[in-house]
Amino acid sequence: MVKVIDFKKRESKTGEEFFVLVLQGGITPVKSKESGKMYFTAKTATAPTTFDEETCQQIIGQEFPGKIVKVDVEPYEYALPETGEIITLEHRWEYQDESMPIVQDNVVEEEEVM
Repeated sequence: MVKVIDFKKRESKTGEEFFVLVLQGGITPVKSKESGKMYFTAKTATAPTTFDEETCQQIIGQEFPGKIVKVDVEPYEYALPETGEIITLEHRWEYQDESMPIVQDNVVEEEEVM
């Protein structure tokens, strides 16, 4: 399950404003690479919507099926909000509907179709 914890206003490449929902997945234990100690975190991701601001505000707190998954992407730079340090990432976190793995498993590449 994921929970809507916030929303944000974004602007498309064409200058059109839209809202994204901030989604949070379940709590996950993680071991620190530096200290070796365990801590808990919850992965978050954003998902674009067609909702207006009022609708986004009303659905904060709602939960629905799905999970936040790690997706490999081309390397990109990211500034850590706490320190401003620039790091290079090769992944992002995305919302995945519960039915997506089933759909992906049943997709046939075009060149495989006879």
